[in-house]
Amino acid sequence: MLKIQAQSKIPTDYGLFTMYAFSENEENWSPHLVLVADNTDFNKVVNVRFHSECITGEIFHSKKCECGQQLDTAMKYISNNGGVIIYLRQEGRNIGIINKLRAYELQEQGWDTVEANLKLGFPADGRNFDIAVEMLGILNIKEINLLTNNPDKIKAVENSDIILNSRIPLEIDSNEVNESYLVKKKNYFGHLFEKI
Repeated sequence: MLKIQAQSKIPTDYGLFTMYAFSENEENWSPHLVLVADNTDFNKVVNVRFHSECITGEIFHSKKCECGQQLDTAMKYISNNGGVIIYLRQEGRNIGIINKLRAYELQEQGWDTVEANLKLGFPADGRNFDIAVEMLGILNIKEINLLTNNPDKIKAVENSDIILNSRIPLEIDSNEVNESYLVKKKNYFGHLFEKI
């Protein structure tokens, strides 16, 4: 069962957050993380972003995806408006960084993001957003606005005891590298894009 293993104030470029580390045991070196903006009131509707880890996009600013820009935009929005970022350790749609790089190699040979995952023997998207919902429950958050374009994240909330008040779009403009990736997200996964 997930529980809070540690917490601390984290000052960032976007403002002050409290970071919580969630795992089943304290020996887990890659726990899920929650950042709570300093001005957040859990008794009101809480702005929430479910965000899956993306080392390539967030740390190394890869242009293959928009993950880093989405995280920056979410942190800025939530710092200004209050809320929570749930950072899930589900790199590469939950196949891990090694397999993600293998999938990238297949993409260089002409396979798209979904085909590459399937060719490696993984599902198109193996992430689990029920974990994020569980973390909201542990924090005693009852009603949320969800920053997302992903219908699977919406379904995870709708299938829970958490009330989904509204969806806040989180669209990032495409670039010359990631446009086909974003089109695949819209056409295959049904992401709710208006710009693509």
